Amino acid sequence: MASALPALIDSHRAEIADICARFGVRTLELFGSAASGAFDAARSDLDFLVEFDGARPLKPLEQYFGLKEALEALFARPVDLVEAGASSNRYFLESVNKSRRLLYAA
Repeated sequence: MASALPALIDSHRAEIADICARFGVRTLELFGSAASGAFDAARSDLDFLVEFDGARPLKPLEQYFGLKEALEALFARPVDLVEAGASSNRYFLESVNKSRRLLYAA
């Protein structure tokens, strides 16, 4: 059974959608402690898996870092942002796949 999203995430669904639309995100998924129920509101960062729209309305670095900075500002905590397909590490991918939770899809 999937754990509930932390209130920190769930209470910002509209803002997440606005940010994703602004930066050309196709999908945004949460993974790691915040998605698996081990989230510590005082210490945990947030881990996101992102797939950008192929049209790329911004330059790739502006798109990636703009999204990262916008999410960090929204949640007032560090964000790890991993682009889908960027890693071929089997162990990392297995870990991500165990906890990933879809937050946004265009």
